[in-house]
Formats: sequence, structure tokens, C-alpha cells
Amino acid sequence: MTAVERVRSAVAAVTDPELRRPIGDLDMVRAITVDGDRAHVGIVLTIVGCPAAARIESDVRAAAASVPGIAEVEVEVGVMTPTERKALTEKLRAGRPARHMPFGPDSLTRVILVSSGKGGVGKSTVTANLAVALADQGLSVGLVDADVHGFSIPGLLGIPAGTQPTRIDDLMLPPVAHGVKTISIGMFLRDGESVVAWRGPMLHRTVSQFLTDVFFGDLDVLLIDMPPGTGDIAISIGQLLPHAEVLVVTTPQTAAAEVAIRSGLVARQTGQRVIGVIENMAAYTLPDGTVIDLFGSGGGAAVAEALSEPGATVPLLASIPLSPALREGGDAGEPIVAGETTDVAATAIRDLARTLARKGRGLSGRSLPMSIG
Repeated sequence: MTAVERVRSAVAAVTDPELRRPIGDLDMVRAITVDGDRAHVGIVLTIVGCPAAARIESDVRAAAASVPGIAEVEVEVGVMTPTERKALTEKLRAGRPARHMPFGPDSLTRVILVSSGKGGVGKSTVTANLAVALADQGLSVGLVDADVHGFSIPGLLGIPAGTQPTRIDDLMLPPVAHGVKTISIGMFLRDGESVVAWRGPMLHRTVSQFLTDVFFGDLDVLLIDMPPGTGDIAISIGQLLPHAEVLVVTTPQTAAAEVAIRSGLVARQTGQRVIGVIENMAAYTLPDGTVIDLFGSGGGAAVAEALSEPGATVPLLASIPLSPALREGGDAGEPIVAGETTDVAATAIRDLARTLARKGRGLSGRSLPMSIG
């Protein structure tokens, strides 16, 4: 290979952090010249003001500099023409029409709803950490914050306020945090807005657009953080994704468990399958060995038993101990599973992610598109 070919090969392998594909495959690499130990590299970005511009330029510079014999790199950054952007969006869609819902029954993406009967059980915190833990298992993960009135996923994942999806013509690219592609109504509110006061039709339209207008690319798993209860959004997603699987989150408290059962039963009415129960805020052990069951015990097992049917047992997949570190991580926008901590809650969520990744759709008779060892 010539020096130019070696530099082009290295640069082409740089990954676009939003599209998660090599920029060579995205036709973003332009003219490359090498004069002695100096390389000049031309690239184009999708749009003016691309949020990933600085990172792409830095990665391109580093890739070119890694080629033996190259001591200095000059990167020239341009922007795609409308014709080039159109060709890119057509390539990304792979023949699918615009505003197409790619998560139907024939999709290879496993869709998992995380629901609860009531608020305050830590459902969103569990969902955010589970998404990150699944991504750490090597899966391509998307996360939809369908809790429109009580959205909290961006904050839990540390996505800065004001972050919006990147638009490439009619493609909407979700921000990526901790390896998880994420969308939330909180990304579309104007400055000063913090409340969404919508009713049925607007809620249905919003959830539908999250599933059709946002380009997630090829996903192994799409998690949907459901609002608590059995309201309009639960009904809408039941209509849009009747094949989805459901995880029900509860606390050990009897009152919470009784309400959680209802969310599972409503999901089942739409054809969705409850694949397991997650008990959050379970008993924890103090350093002196004292066990504190602040919210009682047995709620998770009770929900699992109530939702089980003859020939279709619903397992208690995880019991996550009450953890100050889990709460602190949520407040700071640093999911606890993203660190090296051995906190008991982090361990329980990582074990849950491994169970889901290992079994794939085996819990519902099908398998994930990729195998995790």
C-alpha cells in the first residue's frame, strides 16, 4: 500500500459517534495527500454545526497520525451537499421508506417495556442503568423515554440540558450517552419549559413519532421507559407494539405490588408478554450485618406469582437492594453500572443484564440477533 492508501484506510475506519458507522462507509472521506511525513486529509460532515464535529476531527487526526511515517496531520473539514446528504439518508434507511416504524413483529430488534403500577418505585433509574449494563454486554441499545409527563431519562444518563437530536434532512439522530441511543420529550422543550400538559391524541402522536421519526439504526434491544399506571401511553404502545415484552418493576411493599400486577395484566390484554419482575428497593445489609427491609419483603415474588399462568411462569428476575449509591448516581447523571463499583445494586443490575443478554428472547421463545458468551 502507498502512504496515501494507508492513511485513507486508517481514516476510513474512524466511527461517526452519532451514526455508529465508519466514516468511510458513510462517504465522508475526501481527498488525501501525503508529502513526506505530512498528511492532508479532507472529510465532510453531514450538516453545518454537527455536534460530533470536534470528536470526528480529533479521531481523524489521531488515526492519520497513527500511520507509520506520518508526523504531522492537517485536517480539512467541509459539509455534505444536499445531494450527498440525500444519498446518505437513503443508504442509512437501507430501502425503508421515511417515517417507517422499524420495530414491528418481523424486526430483529427485541423491544422491552419497563413498566410499573405506580410512580416512586425507581422504574426509570432501573431502566437507565439496565440500558447501560446491556450496552456494556456488547449489545446495540436504544432507549425511549415514554414517560412524557414525568420524563427523567436524560438527567439519569447525564445528557446535558438543551441537548437535542441531530437532524440530517428528515432523519433525527438520537443523542448517545454511555453507549445508549436515547430519545425523550425533554429534548424538545423550549427554554424555560419543564412541564408537558398533553392529553391522549398528543401523547399518542409523540410516542408514535419517537418510534418512526427517530433513526436508531440497527438495534439489538430497544428499552421503553413506560409511565407508571395504565393510562393513554400504555394503551398507545400496546397498539403500536403488541409484540413487545414487558418487565414489571415493583418494591417489596405489598401496596406497591398489588398495583404493579395491574400494569402487567393490562400489557397482557394487548398481546404483550410479561417476561419477568424486578423488585427494587429490596432489603439491604449494613456493615455490621444488620438487615434493613425498609419497604417490607416479598412484593416481587408476589407479583411474579400473580402474573404467572399455567405453562407460562413469570420469574422474579432481580431483587435490587436499596442503595444510596444508586440514588446518588441518578442525581449526578452517572449510572452506577457505568463505573467499577461493587455496590450491591450495581451487581444486581449487571446480573439482570447478563440474564437478558444470555437468554435473549428465549424468555419468549425467540433469540437475540447476536450471541453473548
